[in-house]
This record gives sequence, structure tokens and C-alpha cells, in this order.
Amino acid sequence: MEQRTAQSMGVFIVVWLGQLLSLLGSGLTSFVLGIWVYQQTGSITQFALISMFAHLPSILLFPLAGVLVDRWNRRWVMLVCDTGSGLTMLVIAYLVVNEHLAVWHIYGAVAINSIFSSCHWPAYTAAATLLLPKKYLSRGTGMMQLGDASRLVAPLLGGVLLDTIQLRGVILVDFITFAIAFVTLVLVRFPQVKAIPPLTKRAVLQEAVYGWTYIRKRVGLLALVLFMASANFLLGVVEILATPMALSFTSPATLGTIFSIGSIGILAGSLLVSHWSIRIKLVYGVLASQVFTGLSVFMVGFHPTVITLTIAIFVSFCSLATTNGCSQLILRKKVAHKVQGRVFAFSRTLSDATIPLAFGVAGFLADQIFEPLMADNGLLAPTLGKLIGVGPGQGIRLLIMIVGCLTVFISIYAWQYPRLTSVEKELPDTIDLKDSEEHTDKKILQ
Repeated sequence: MEQRTAQSMGVFIVVWLGQLLSLLGSGLTSFVLGIWVYQQTGSITQFALISMFAHLPSILLFPLAGVLVDRWNRRWVMLVCDTGSGLTMLVIAYLVVNEHLAVWHIYGAVAINSIFSSCHWPAYTAAATLLLPKKYLSRGTGMMQLGDASRLVAPLLGGVLLDTIQLRGVILVDFITFAIAFVTLVLVRFPQVKAIPPLTKRAVLQEAVYGWTYIRKRVGLLALVLFMASANFLLGVVEILATPMALSFTSPATLGTIFSIGSIGILAGSLLVSHWSIRIKLVYGVLASQVFTGLSVFMVGFHPTVITLTIAIFVSFCSLATTNGCSQLILRKKVAHKVQGRVFAFSRTLSDATIPLAFGVAGFLADQIFEPLMADNGLLAPTLGKLIGVGPGQGIRLLIMIVGCLTVFISIYAWQYPRLTSVEKELPDTIDLKDSEEHTDKKILQ
């Protein structure tokens, strides 16, 4: 049994490595395209629209994708999605080489990739739960969060590569990482799962909202998802504002270095989830992480320098990895595997639905409200202007400080809700350790 368990972990590690490289390539492209659009347009709103198009399609499609993933071969779903994303990057590379790339092309490309992501993410997440014996769930979840550690090197490499191989080279690198992820999936086989009967057209809608029904009946899980939605909204606002604010006092290459150094926090957060999560209540990891995020965000808004920005990014990324890892581990333990595709997809829809809203609101608030308020002759210049200064960029600083305070307040408020803090006690684990190991060991394909 030990040999078979090691074989199961081996399959997971091969798949994880391929996806890790793919995330690295996507991180490179995302960073470079964002810088390119902001430099071309000088508009925070245009910059924010890229992130909106990158998130909105997948959020809308997650419920339907979860229904399909629970019925399709998850390995083939991931293969098709990686292929589609890679081909999309080839089209963008062609437009760059022929000097026809426009901002609207980038909107279309990220939207298409978002559609593929709507199926890829629940397939990858549910497949990982099947591959991992229960005793390795924490370790595997931490490793998957480490996939976000593409941010460790992506911004640094992106800033350097933008000056050397330029935009076309970065996009080709992204395509190569997609190809590597494709090959790793070709080389392995996933465990078989019991087939679920095909859907009739009438049942599609009912199945699509099954995830909502499942979560709604479990108040603790619903509270967790709603808390993640509020945290994602606030983090989304900061995500849009951080780059324009940083570019006001540093260069893209330096910004890449700052992101890379600060992003070591993802590694720290992933290690916490892998080892520390078994000793504490996971929900405490979610809430405490967000408190630290809010404090770091306020700090960089109040005193924006290279040092404070690096510290804030480190703390925020560490908290992000811890928050996501702990929340996903709660869901893995409390949601039956046969419905995880649907439940994970709908929980992702609920928690991420606020992100496009944040991207749209952030640009409007910064350009139309807070920047005018903190201008030399702005309404707040005689008051808050004396504290943090007036002029271009000061409105963004004020907005970031407000978001930091709200993040701390919401986290402390959520800590007072007993149905959330006791979710791990109220809901039983849905996978028995012995059954999970035997199921995984027996189902590994040759």
C-alpha cells in the first residue's frame, strides 16, 4: 500500500510541476501585458479592464463548468484547456510580431483564456483531491498554493525580459510553459471515478445551482465563502491601484524586483498551510491572515516607499496563500468528492464575483473621485492633504489606506460570528482516512 500511495503522490507531483510552470508563464505574460497597456494608455481604468476581462467570463461560467467537470474526464478537460490557452498566446504573439497588437486584442485574449480557466480550475482542484490520500491533503494543498509562487520570479523576469526579448519573447515563453503542462498531462493517468449519469437539458440548470444549494444548507461554509468574497473585493481594489501607485515613484524593472522579493511571502504562506494548518483551526488561519493583509495595505498607503511596498507585498502574498490554502482545505475536508467539481465551482463563483466589480470600481474611484479630492485645490486638500500630501497619486494613497482599514474591520467582525469560527467542528469530514487511502491506491491506473 505504501508503494501505491507513493505512486499516487508521484502522479500528483508530475501534474503539479507542469501546472507550476504554466502558472509561471501566465504570470510573466500578465505582468508584461499590464505594464504595456498602462504605458500605452496612461489610464488606470484601461489597466483595470484587462483584469476584469480576465476574471468575469470564468466567474460566470464556473457553475456550468462544475457540472461538466464532475461528468467529464478531468485529465482531458485540463488537456483541452491548456491547448486552448496556448493557442491564444500564439495568436497574440503573431499580432505582436506583425505590429498589429491593440489593447482590444488583449481584452479578447484574456477573456478567452478566462473561459478555458473556468473548466481548468475545478478539474485540477477536484483531481488533486482524488489523487491525494487524506494524510497528504494539507501538504498537497500547500503545494498547490505554491503554484501561485510563479509571482516569486514572474515580475522580476517580466521586468528584465521586457527590456531584452521584449513582449513577443515573453509571450512565446508563456506558450512553451503551456506546452510543458500539456506534455505532463499526456504522460500520466488519473484515477477512475464512478461515472455520473449524463444530464438531460432540463436538469442542467438544476445541477448548475447544486453547488449553491449544498453551500447554503451549511451555514458555516456559506459564511466562509461570503467572507472570501468581501476579502477578494478589497484585495481586488488594491491589486489595481498598486501598480499605478508604484510606477509613480519607481520603474517597471524595479517594480518587478519588488514584486519578486515580496512574493517570497507566497512560499512562506504555502509552507504554513502544509505544516502549521494541522495544528490550528483552519478558519483562524483565514481570518488572521486578512488582519495582517489590512495592516500592511494601510502601511504602504500611508508611507509608500520601495521598502514599505516590498514589506506589504510580502505580507499580502503570504496572507493570500494562507487564506486560500486554509479555505480550500476546509472545503476539501467537508465536501464529498463526487460533488466537489460543482461545489468548488460555485464557491469560486460566489467568492470571486466581487473581483470584477472591484476592478471596475477601483479605476472609477481613483480617476474620478479620490484623485480630484486630493488635488492641489481638491476638497480634502486643506484637511487630509496636510497629513499625506496633495497632487497626483495622493488620491490613490488615500483609497488604499481606506481599503486597508476596511480589511481589518471585516476580519475582526467575522471573527465574532460563531457559525464561521466553528465550521470545522460542526461539519464532519466527508472522507475517512482509511477509505481514502484504499480508494486512491486501488484506482491508480497503470
